[in-house]
Amino acid sequence: MPRPGLRLVRQWVEGGYAYKAELYDHIVGETVSPTPTPVTDEPPLTATWWSDLRTALGRVSTVDTDRTAVRQAYLDRAMPKYLAFLGGPVPTAPRAWSTAHGDLHWANLTGPELGLLDWEGWGTAPAGYDAALLHAYSIGRPKAAERVRQELSPVLDSEDGRFAELAVITELLQSAERGDNVELVPALRQRAEEVWHRVSADGVIRVQ
Repeated sequence: MPRPGLRLVRQWVEGGYAYKAELYDHIVGETVSPTPTPVTDEPPLTATWWSDLRTALGRVSTVDTDRTAVRQAYLDRAMPKYLAFLGGPVPTAPRAWSTAHGDLHWANLTGPELGLLDWEGWGTAPAGYDAALLHAYSIGRPKAAERVRQELSPVLDSEDGRFAELAVITELLQSAERGDNVELVPALRQRAEEVWHRVSADGVIRVQ
C-alpha cells in the first residue's frame, strides 16, 4: 500500500479529552493540491499514477476490519434531509459495504509517485465511497472531474458508485453549512440531480 510507514502511536487522556498521536515516515514528493479540491483544471498525473490509485483502492476495499468510516444511522438521517431538493424518496441503504480510506481528496494524495495520507478515518463505507469522494471534491474543476470519471469509471458507473455519489454529496452539502467548500454546492446539487435521474421508482440506482 503506498502510504507512509507508521512509526509510533501514543494515546492519552487529559482534561476530560482523549488524544491520539501518530508518527509517520516523511512522505516522498508533494501533495497533489494544498487543499481538498484541485487547484488546476488538470492535475499533472501520469497514467501510471492513476493505475496505482486504482490498485490501491482495490486493495483497501478488501481489507477486513471492524472500523467504521460511514454509519448507516448517519445515512438514514442525513440523506433525506440534504437531498430533499431532489423531490422524491431517497434510498439510504447501500447494496454493499467495503473498506475505504474514508477521506480521499487531493490534499491526501501525493505525486509524482502515488501516496495516500491521513488514514485516521479509514473503515467500512458504502462500496465505491473513495472514488465518489474524490470525484465530488473535483466537481468544481470540470476537466479534473471528467478525468476522475474516466479513470475510475468501473466504480463510478456502477450501481454502487451511483449510491456512493449521493452519500458523499450529502456529506459535503452538510459540511458546506459549516462553511467548508461552499463554492462546490451548486455543482454538487447538479450532480445529485444527474445521479437521481438514474434512480428507479423502487429506489435502486440504475446505470444508463
